[in-house]
Amino acid sequence: MRSPSAVVAATLVGNFTEWFDFAVYGAVAVTLGRVFFPTGDSVASLLASLAVFGIAFVFRPLGGALLGSLGDRRGRRVALSTAVIGISGATTLIGLLPSYATIGFWAPLLLVLLRCVQGLSAGGEWTSASAFLAEYAPPGRRGFRASLISASGGLAIVAGTGSVLLLENLLTPAQMQSWGWRLPFLLAAPLGLIGLYLRLRLDETPVYRSLRARDEVAATPVRTALRTERRTLVLAFACAAVTGVGFYYLATYFTNAMSATGNRTASLAVSSIALLFYAAICPVAGWVSDRAGRRPVYVGGALAHAVLAVPVLLLVGSGSPGLALLGMCLFAVPQACLNVMSSIVLVELFPARTRSSGSALAYSLGVGPIAGTAPLVAAALAAATGSPLAPALYLAVIAAAVGLVLARKLPETSARPLGEPAAVTAHTA
Repeated sequence: MRSPSAVVAATLVGNFTEWFDFAVYGAVAVTLGRVFFPTGDSVASLLASLAVFGIAFVFRPLGGALLGSLGDRRGRRVALSTAVIGISGATTLIGLLPSYATIGFWAPLLLVLLRCVQGLSAGGEWTSASAFLAEYAPPGRRGFRASLISASGGLAIVAGTGSVLLLENLLTPAQMQSWGWRLPFLLAAPLGLIGLYLRLRLDETPVYRSLRARDEVAATPVRTALRTERRTLVLAFACAAVTGVGFYYLATYFTNAMSATGNRTASLAVSSIALLFYAAICPVAGWVSDRAGRRPVYVGGALAHAVLAVPVLLLVGSGSPGLALLGMCLFAVPQACLNVMSSIVLVELFPARTRSSGSALAYSLGVGPIAGTAPLVAAALAAATGSPLAPALYLAVIAAAVGLVLARKLPETSARPLGEPAAVTAHTA
């Protein structure tokens, strides 16, 4: 099965499941703290729940190495199918876990183990999906096709948050804590089955089939990438870090900042509208990059974050939902540029034989330990300095530094043929 619509649908469903779970866990973190960590201290329970949430980010780099290697050795389709099984299976099992009151310490232990599986699976999902879409896309449409992955992530967060809000309005607090929190997690089962069915019906990408026909499949792709693509790995890591920090500000930290000056429902509503706007902008960013090139879109997005970080956070923390929405929508434009460029540039930077491994490892290192801790670092900076602008300055410094690095070092990759032999892949524009 090779039709464009089938390729897009099969690729996006796993990515949607990953970000749906991300949103659901964040939205029910308080409830999960009570169910799995009943310390008697609500703050301690919440912190324990959020710590388990963060464990998945620690395991992303390992997952990137494992699934990336699988994609280079056995094929992109195999990596995608494995990722969707891991993500949907672990998410579904979280929805079925007995509580601490039922099985004691085994409950939080199993929750931790399942979050580790989610992290391992997510480590290779985004870049495997990007590589799959890009390797099927015509050269002049690769940016647009890859943009659909970024857009699906925004839509999944809205869907996950919305499902929890709906349940909180339909159920009593007691029902929500007893069984209601499980329902969104259980939705991963049908999503995963649909994704697995669609992915197993796909043919391998033309680029990988050609690679296999030329007998150029790398036996140890991670080692090969570390030996021959070190500069590319560092550059891709920087790309992923600034992209991830910005996205987690948009998806989580801004919502928390609004909640401090307003009510939770209004904050989540503003955040959802902004994410819908972000999802709509993503295809535009991809389309522009197909015509103007990746470099101006990527560098412009990073430098725009550096300029907008402080005014956006002032708007978000103003206490006015209208001004907060304006700020988040302003922020969403350069963030869409960064996310879409990460989806396609990390694929185009690496040669075909190490593409899945190199891009997954660099992306998961940047988005995992670096970007995954960004909301926590932002909150800690605000608490330590007493200034709500400290988190904005943190983002601005990262964005400015990476933007200047990209301006000097990032090659223009939009015209690179993805199927070329590794030996002729250049590191310059």
